[in-house]
Amino acid sequence: MWSVPESTTDRTEWPESAPPPWPAGVRATLWWHRATAAARELGPEGAVLPVTLAMMVDYLDSPVGPYREILASPVLRAPGRRSGPLPRMAVPFIAVDSEQSVHGGRVHWSLPKVLAAFVGDVHGVFEASSASTFGAWSVSTTAHPRGPRLPIAGALGFAQPAESGGRLVAASARLRGHFRYARVSVRAEGPTLADWLVAGTHHGVVITDGRMTTGPAELR
Repeated sequence: MWSVPESTTDRTEWPESAPPPWPAGVRATLWWHRATAAARELGPEGAVLPVTLAMMVDYLDSPVGPYREILASPVLRAPGRRSGPLPRMAVPFIAVDSEQSVHGGRVHWSLPKVLAAFVGDVHGVFEASSASTFGAWSVSTTAHPRGPRLPIAGALGFAQPAESGGRLVAASARLRGHFRYARVSVRAEGPTLADWLVAGTHHGVVITDGRMTTGPAELR
C-alpha cells in the first residue's frame, strides 16, 4: 500500500467496517499550496498538477460512528483516461481516531489509514499527532474563516495505486452543505511531512456544515 512513514503501520488486524457507501455529517478545514520538490518526487507516477491539498475533517456521524481525520495529497493527479475528467487526490498520508475507519480506508478504498490522536476544534485550533514506531509526527492548524457562509455542492475524487497490475483504485466523495473562505495557519513535523506539507498560512475553506457520501471504489 502506497504511503509515507507517517502513514505506515505493521498492524494487520482491525475491527471490520461496513462496505460503502459511507454517508456522514461533516465539519472540515481544507487548505492548499504549491507543491514542493519533495512533494513532486513523492509522486504519484503519471501526469500531475503541482498542488498540495490537505484537510482536517470532523465526521459527526458515519457507518463507524463519529471520528476525526487528517489527510493530504502531495500533488493532484491530472485529468486523464483513467483518473477521469477532474483532478483527483493521491493520498499517501491519512490518519484517523477510529479503528473501524482504519479498516474501511485500507480495505474499501486502498487508503493507508493509521491511528492518531486529535485535540481541539477543526474550525479553530486543531492538532493531529502520533508516536508511531515508523516516526513520530504532528500537524496543527488554526483556521481563520472570513466572509459570508455560502452553499457548496460537488465531489472530490481520489485515486490510489492498486496492489498489483498498475491499475488505480478510484472513488469519489459527494458533498452538499455550506462553506466559508479561510486563511489556514499550518505547522507540520515528521519524517517526511515537514518537507512537503508546508508550514505557514495558506488559502483554504472551512466546511461549516455538510453531508458527504463516499462511494465504492472501482479499478481503472
